Amino acid sequence: MNVQDPAIERDYIPLADHALIGNLRTAALVSLDGSVESYCIPNFDSPSVFARVLDKYKGGHFSITPTVSFTTKQNYLPSSNILQTKLVTLIAPEYLLFNLSCRFLNDAGVVSVTDLDFLPRQANGEGSLFWLIRRVEVIRGIASLRMECAPAFNYARDSHTTEFVQDDSVKYCSQNKAIFKSPDLALDLRYVSEATLDNVPTPEVKIDYLDLTAKGHLGQSVCCNFSLVEGQRVTFVLRICPEKKAPTEPEPTRELADRLGVPLELLVDGTSKLRPKDDPLLTKVLLEHLFHSTNEYWNNWIRKSTYQGSWKEAVHRSALALKLLIYEPTGAVVASPTFSLPEYIGGTRNWYICRNLASWIRDSSFTLYALIRLGFTQEANAYLDFIFDRLRDKNPDGSLQIMYTIHGGKDLQEIELSHLDGHKGSKPVRQVSITACTRIGNGAADHVQLDIYGELMDCIYLGQKFGRPLVCTSERFSNSVDVVEHCREPDLSIWSVRVRRKCVETGLRLADKRSLPCPKRLVWLEARDQLYEDIMAKAWNPQLKVFGQSYEETDILDSSVLIMPLVFFMTPSDPRFVSTLKQILKSPERGGLTSNNLVYRYDVSKTDDGVGGKEGTFCLCTLWCVEALTRAGEYEKPLLYRAIAMFEDFLLFSNHVGLCTEEISEAGDALGNAVQGFTHVTLISAAYNLSRTLAQVK
Repeated sequence: MNVQDPAIERDYIPLADHALIGNLRTAALVSLDGSVESYCIPNFDSPSVFARVLDKYKGGHFSITPTVSFTTKQNYLPSSNILQTKLVTLIAPEYLLFNLSCRFLNDAGVVSVTDLDFLPRQANGEGSLFWLIRRVEVIRGIASLRMECAPAFNYARDSHTTEFVQDDSVKYCSQNKAIFKSPDLALDLRYVSEATLDNVPTPEVKIDYLDLTAKGHLGQSVCCNFSLVEGQRVTFVLRICPEKKAPTEPEPTRELADRLGVPLELLVDGTSKLRPKDDPLLTKVLLEHLFHSTNEYWNNWIRKSTYQGSWKEAVHRSALALKLLIYEPTGAVVASPTFSLPEYIGGTRNWYICRNLASWIRDSSFTLYALIRLGFTQEANAYLDFIFDRLRDKNPDGSLQIMYTIHGGKDLQEIELSHLDGHKGSKPVRQVSITACTRIGNGAADHVQLDIYGELMDCIYLGQKFGRPLVCTSERFSNSVDVVEHCREPDLSIWSVRVRRKCVETGLRLADKRSLPCPKRLVWLEARDQLYEDIMAKAWNPQLKVFGQSYEETDILDSSVLIMPLVFFMTPSDPRFVSTLKQILKSPERGGLTSNNLVYRYDVSKTDDGVGGKEGTFCLCTLWCVEALTRAGEYEKPLLYRAIAMFEDFLLFSNHVGLCTEEISEAGDALGNAVQGFTHVTLISAAYNLSRTLAQVK
């Protein structure tokens, strides 16, 4: 059992023991024991307010836990991204199936703690109340609970003040709210107490100061100890403080209320004057309305899925996770909502730093590919608009960057947050800033990675095929795919070389399908064919019978070659590919890349990638292997059976709520970014193709 003892100082929670909530602007990581561990507001790329996952003492957190020993369970509401946390003990089995729950268990009673990102989502997708809402209620018995809200602004670098003031948004009672003010951001914490059963009194709640400065916090926190019995509920609401605005005279507000998804009467104060739209009256009616409208939004969205294959639950959970990574205002997609989490505990491999800030062309394109496979064309159209805006603002040499800010900007510079401990002591902690700062690290935004054009063209091709048809000028089209002049520049792996050919080939196919002008058709055809000949001649190692990592190092395996048949570079039954695949499936001790049915990117002891240290197996590489086995298995049945076994094994490494990280250690622990979009992308693709192949193969 997962026993938590509040009397013992809390250590880092394993990366796998987290779930994700979000609102298509930002997302929060919630631990299994009921703590918000990572939260950047108001956007994905904003500085963190809570970052306990990176520093257990001063990173900042928002926790609600019992005051006695407890055990926990956690899951999502069906077809939803709403998460709740429950305490369960000695109750009928039907309680164990109640909704989406993380349950705290003790001998005093059953407590349900609902962690919700209540930036209201209506059925039509609109909403503008950017609140984080956490609801606590007792199902049975009596429970003693403790709430702590300890923000640490700007990656725990900015000091803040804390004060209590009268809350004028709460009707029918007089109570205070806590206000946290830093130089660039102010938050307030409010609450609503209510009785859900007759003859049960409203619970008493009193928030007080909490001094955590001895642990490194740069301002006062707040806490609250309170007891609840069956039929009592307390809901805490954390939000950005609304701007002070004088009430306006009455005006037609039904349209505004409908757009915000709140009852009309909550927009009018006691003098019948209109309240600011971001500051309605806080009541239990409003909170219940926001809960149901948010749940309805997620239910309606996932119902649009056209997927009918096997492993449907895992596929839909992956789709819901991917949707959380989309920045709705621009259509950009973040690779992960977290940053600087280690690929090896205690090591230096935590350099995938800016996943929450940037939209990576490669990751985003694969994400849209997966969503299109499930029938979500609206997201494809929005992202294509984002990409075409980038094409209109290319670099001086005509190239695209491998990543942009979620707002479309190009200026991404790395900073080192040396004051943070790092997850379980894994340093350095790095993040990317879009303002002037000290430049360190790998400067990935400046890297030339021509493989992005292949994924980009695939995304455009699929988007125009299943979504909105492509309309563009000859110049715009040709410039977006013309990488021929760069195709012989040095690179790090055969994947990058091969996908350049994919880019040219997809561009040719797109021009043909949509009858677009293609003035460089003959040049592209010649380049495509020459690249194919070069790869087959220079990347193949006839002694080892494998495709190597690069032209210069054909004796080193790289799992990126697994996508050769996935991008139609060669047939999956080609003896050269099958030979490479079978070598990758061997253990590292036997010259392969597979351990416990999980696949490494490459052997770090043989490849100098400039990072150093060890790393875990890569989840996306494992799933690429599943898909490669699937395609080869159409012609060689044992490989298809291996694909099923590998995929089923991989699903066991997803966490308690069906989410995946970037890597998995030799011991089976989650590593790297959490939640990792690329992993869920490849899970959807692998499930889709494996399910389809099983239906076709008798």
